Amino acid sequence: MLRIFQFGCGNMGGAMLAGWLAGGFDAAAFTVIDPSLKTAPEGVRLLETAPLSEVAADVVVLGFKPQQLPTAAAAVAPLVGDGTLVLSILAGVDLVTLRGTFPAARAIVRVMPNLAAALGKSPIALFGDATDQARATTDALMAPLGQAEWLAQESAMDLVTALAGSGPGFVYRFIDALAGGAAALGLPRDQADRLALAMIEGAVQLAAASPHNPAELARRVASPGGVTQAGLDVLDADGRLARLIEDTLRGARDRSAEMTAQAKQAS
Repeated sequence: MLRIFQFGCGNMGGAMLAGWLAGGFDAAAFTVIDPSLKTAPEGVRLLETAPLSEVAADVVVLGFKPQQLPTAAAAVAPLVGDGTLVLSILAGVDLVTLRGTFPAARAIVRVMPNLAAALGKSPIALFGDATDQARATTDALMAPLGQAEWLAQESAMDLVTALAGSGPGFVYRFIDALAGGAAALGLPRDQADRLALAMIEGAVQLAAASPHNPAELARRVASPGGVTQAGLDVLDADGRLARLIEDTLRGARDRSAEMTAQAKQAS
């Protein structure tokens, strides 16, 4: 059984822990170090501070805020030995910075999931200096959390953070806008919320099960001169939706790049 130490268990770290436990991992494998967490799932050891008497961990998960790395490093480092796999979900903290902070680690992998990890439905971007064995361990750890993709270049992490990490926020805003639009046109807001959410859920499940890509699915839903096509014509006019989404991803990607630069300066 792997000895997994998780430093920080906020929203994202908590989602990953929930996904691991739901996926069949033994709760006794986990030690969570988080001074602000009041309770942990049954069987998970919860500590306010890192233990001083522990031997190096098999896996260390960095789940605190990126700006806390300089101060947290001293507590984490004693648990990172030459057999330790470090998994970092610290947005904007690159591999060079992590390797400089934890030089003794066997392997370091950057991990970019989203909150759907709790349900085993998260896209997960991976990049690191992992050996074949460490990659296999990482893949096994990611399997209960969702669909993992290894990136060929670390520079892609900022864009993947925008797409897969921040993407749920953009989808939620779109669902809210759909319901809000229907309410503005006359539906009761609570009914519009339910219908919009149920529609999105069904559409996503159909897209996941279909051999066709989303563009083709949209074409198949719409009949020439029909109701759906009338709405698509508005979305597609002058490429407005495509430009809006590109600008949205660019803004999130650029902020991730800014955070990377700030983390380098702080290290």
